[in-house]
Amino acid sequence: MNGVIRVQINRVQLIAGMVGVVALAICAAGAFTRPEQFFAAYLFGNLFWLGLALGCWGVLMLHHLTGGRWGFPIRRFLEAGTATLLLMILLFVPVFFGLRHLYPWAQPSVVAANEVLLHKRIYLNPPGFIVRTLFFFGVWLLVIYLLNKWSLEQDQTSDAAPTRRLRTLSGPGIVLYPVTATFAYVDWIMSLEPEWYSTIFLVIVMIGQMLAAFAFVTLLLAWLGKEESISRILSTTHFHHLGNLLLTFVMFWTYISFSQFLIIWSGNLPHEIAWYLHRIAGGWKWIVIFLALFHFFIPFFLLLFRAMKRSLFPLTVLAGLIFLAHLINVFWFIAPSFHHAGISVSWMDIAAPIGVGGIWFAAFLARLKSAALVPLQDPRLEFSVIHES
Repeated sequence: MNGVIRVQINRVQLIAGMVGVVALAICAAGAFTRPEQFFAAYLFGNLFWLGLALGCWGVLMLHHLTGGRWGFPIRRFLEAGTATLLLMILLFVPVFFGLRHLYPWAQPSVVAANEVLLHKRIYLNPPGFIVRTLFFFGVWLLVIYLLNKWSLEQDQTSDAAPTRRLRTLSGPGIVLYPVTATFAYVDWIMSLEPEWYSTIFLVIVMIGQMLAAFAFVTLLLAWLGKEESISRILSTTHFHHLGNLLLTFVMFWTYISFSQFLIIWSGNLPHEIAWYLHRIAGGWKWIVIFLALFHFFIPFFLLLFRAMKRSLFPLTVLAGLIFLAHLINVFWFIAPSFHHAGISVSWMDIAAPIGVGGIWFAAFLARLKSAALVPLQDPRLEFSVIHES
């Protein structure tokens, strides 16, 4: 990494860390006056950045399994994203203290008066929630630790054994990701309204995470793509491939999201359809329109054009729009559970994701600086460069 890039990263890291600490401190002050609003906002901010780390993990394993050329310029970005998971465990701890403010099943008086919650209390209870959360983090951390460890080992040797181990682990890892995430997000999001259920909701969450990860690394590539080690292997083809992947995941996310809506709406079952009714009530419908435009229609239409995918500036703008739209989408998943009558946005809903995000991004950059910005000695990279030439 050259000196100019390192200075830029150091400056951004310092600013991000300071902004994150200040924003979280201000947001925490609101916990004493409006604890329910604080914990709802904090859950939103935490799950968005945690989802980005998990999305980086999913994309990283996808790259190890396919060996696609698109993955080599962004692989260290993905690895740095996954390495923030240890930080996210610490940042998740405040959620444990806010369970009774967030979840109906954590309130004994509510559980006693609700037959559904009484039936589910064997599974949905605070001790079980905490134990399962720690278990999920433990599984994710183990796989991510090995992926990052072996990737750095490959930098030190021309033997392809570490690369083979990476591919071997990514097979079961890419199965563990949706399986464990399904149970995790049943706890973290779906149980905000424990009478509602959807067998496809967790697929929407996971695909959205990977879409956000692709958008995130595309933005980083626009910033750091001129760094010497990256620029040597970077070409217009890589941006084209990333554009195609963004288009693919935009289409997949939309297909799954609309499928869930269509099935629930046509079934017209009270417990299922209520989740949508208060997500289109009042001002929430403007969020739906925003998501339709910027999470699907505009990216889908523009990414159909080859020129858009091979030009850095328009692709970067689209990646930024998708990233922002995913942030709003996570907010739309969580906030209406607390505001059924209509849209309500508190200053804490803005401060919390900025606070968590600032600290997350500072940790991300710290990890990014600790290794070469491109994988070294990977036999697939050499073949990729030769093939590109």
